[in-house]
Amino acid sequence: QHIGAEAARIRRRRPTFRLPARCRRAGEMPDPIGENPMPPIEPIERHTISVLVDNEPGVLARVIGLFSGRGYNIESLTVAEVDTYGRRSRITIVTSGSRMIIEQIKAQLDRLVPVHKVLDLTDEGSFVERELALIKVAATGDKRIEALRIADIFRARAVDSTLESFVFEVTGSSEKLNAFIGLMAPLGLVDVSRTGVAAIARGKEGFLGEAILAGE
Repeated sequence: QHIGAEAARIRRRRPTFRLPARCRRAGEMPDPIGENPMPPIEPIERHTISVLVDNEPGVLARVIGLFSGRGYNIESLTVAEVDTYGRRSRITIVTSGSRMIIEQIKAQLDRLVPVHKVLDLTDEGSFVERELALIKVAATGDKRIEALRIADIFRARAVDSTLESFVFEVTGSSEKLNAFIGLMAPLGLVDVSRTGVAAIARGKEGFLGEAILAGE
């Protein structure tokens, strides 16, 4: 009887946890330590960013070092000289992260010394995006015929052919290339080489400015 009475007293004294009224109204998760609701998790966004830089040694290493040093993700990176007179190159980066991370990436890129301009094509509006891939498929018999049929649907071009393999060239969005590669996988996919994304904004506005047109 003594043990039972003591257990009853413990149950009566045991604190109960209740959600704050504002959390019950808004449906937010409470902070397990305090009374403040935990902020909602930001969605992951995919952004295509163009960066205009001086074409000089070490520039690309600085850009890659910025991403790797801060743990930012790079899905695709391409670079080539686009202004022969001004010796400037265009770097196109496809990255992903929360909105806060994307803003940090753009701010950090803008602080690099050889950077002239940073443009978030995803935020600016509609843009054209293309990627090229060379895809090798080793197949014979029915699989060889099926690979050719799928290539025709995707408008892929056979740039090399042997009795046991094909090399297809396919151009389009990253999603199109991913779909083509996925369909080729069970047919004998053995090798893939991709250029990375090249992108440009739609409309009359230019990224390079008037200097390239004037030859300055």
